[in-house]
Amino acid sequence: MNACPRQDILDLFVIGGGINGTGIANDAAGRGLRVALSEQRDLASATSSASSKLIHGGLRYLEHREFRLVREALHEREVLLRKAPHIVWPLRFILPHQPHLRPAWMIRAGLFLYDHLSQRDNLPASRSLRFGADSPLQPSIKRGFEYSDCWVDDARLVILNAMQAREKGADIQVGSRCIGAKAEDGIWHITLEDVTTGKRQTRHARALVNAAGPWVENVVREGVQRDSRYGVRMIQGSHIVVPRLNGDERAYILQNRDRRIVFVLPYQQDYSLIGTTDVRYQGDPAQVSASRQEIDYLLEVVNQHFTHPLTHQDVIATFSGVRPLCDDESADPSAMTRDYTLDLDARDAPLLSVFGGKITTYRKLAEAALEQLSPYFQDIGEAWTAGAVLPGGDIDSREAFAMQLVRDYPFLGEARARRFASSYGSLCLRFLHDTTHEAQLGDTFGAGLTQAEVDYLVRDEWARSTDDILWRRTKLGLRLDAAQQERLTTYLERHRREHAA
Repeated sequence: MNACPRQDILDLFVIGGGINGTGIANDAAGRGLRVALSEQRDLASATSSASSKLIHGGLRYLEHREFRLVREALHEREVLLRKAPHIVWPLRFILPHQPHLRPAWMIRAGLFLYDHLSQRDNLPASRSLRFGADSPLQPSIKRGFEYSDCWVDDARLVILNAMQAREKGADIQVGSRCIGAKAEDGIWHITLEDVTTGKRQTRHARALVNAAGPWVENVVREGVQRDSRYGVRMIQGSHIVVPRLNGDERAYILQNRDRRIVFVLPYQQDYSLIGTTDVRYQGDPAQVSASRQEIDYLLEVVNQHFTHPLTHQDVIATFSGVRPLCDDESADPSAMTRDYTLDLDARDAPLLSVFGGKITTYRKLAEAALEQLSPYFQDIGEAWTAGAVLPGGDIDSREAFAMQLVRDYPFLGEARARRFASSYGSLCLRFLHDTTHEAQLGDTFGAGLTQAEVDYLVRDEWARSTDDILWRRTKLGLRLDAAQQERLTTYLERHRREHAA
């Protein structure tokens, strides 16, 4: 294998553009390392955009005595509220109590522990509830509990970490597949293939991070041809979107008789997001989709709790993801650990593989990864991400920033100003700067999506397709009809041809 010039050798190469990969790349770049990342499809295109979109301690993990994980996750709620106030915000959860659940005193004790395992600076404590005639729940459900967790725009959390990594000098390559890597004389030689053109290139790095999510085992065994000390149990989680079930902004956590948890979450003003399932999955993670049985299951659990009955005709959309959990040989998918495992193989050149993990604790996972890799880099900097605001998060609050947008750009209207504040924060000023009227934003595609916003997403946020824009970056896929989506697709294809010429 030919030697490469020293100036072409990266410190760290990351495979996988989900939350763990971008989180590690961001942390490493901010510590002064030369970093590159490759993602074969779009950022957050797999597991990281198919979550329940929660930053939470994991109340149900207390049942499995995962106290360290819960404590760390509760601490990270507070950190992420400060780091990303535009895409992370508090959410109150209602836990209805039914006779098949644990005794009320035991639930109160669990919630007390949840309130006090880690310091709370911004979130109110739990409390008991009594339901009256105005409750959307079945009349037989008379009491329950309320506690705090947080909502997150999961895909945007990934993209913001990638953007910050780029600001720190990282090279983020989207649509670039790693087809193999070989270590020789302490250097990784990584072969990449452009998924559009088929063109190949070789990158060189002192250390390799395998954050390929559901494909992590494939990368170890086939990509680098090493034995994996850990296995992955792929667990499918599916969600459905239905018309809004409750009139306020609170979420519901429903515990079924099989002890599985189903969330009913306020979603995009007009909808409720319901999920998730826990089903063993085998096959290509890129092809996962909600099954009829999963949809039936979610509808049944909701109908056992809410007075308004749901049918398949109410399901507006579905999405599914595969959670790559570290295989702890548990027979119950719901009981499998959501904690992360880092496997460092230092033969020839260091390879760090990431198994499992939660979106809530991605930042701590990244710090743990850099701690394991730090002995291989002489001048690596200190941990820094806890106090660093993510791009666009330099605002007082979403509400205050939305009001500022309405004052400064009255043509936006309140609904679009709220969407910009909740998706971009101050980043939206990149495409609103110096505009004084709607026409300056260019063509419209529907639901307030304009050419200026699309061009920004393509230029600054690696968007390439209609799905990239509508389902991961703006969440407007529920708003645009087929004709409007086709117009957007045509525009993106023309834009790509013009810039390729």
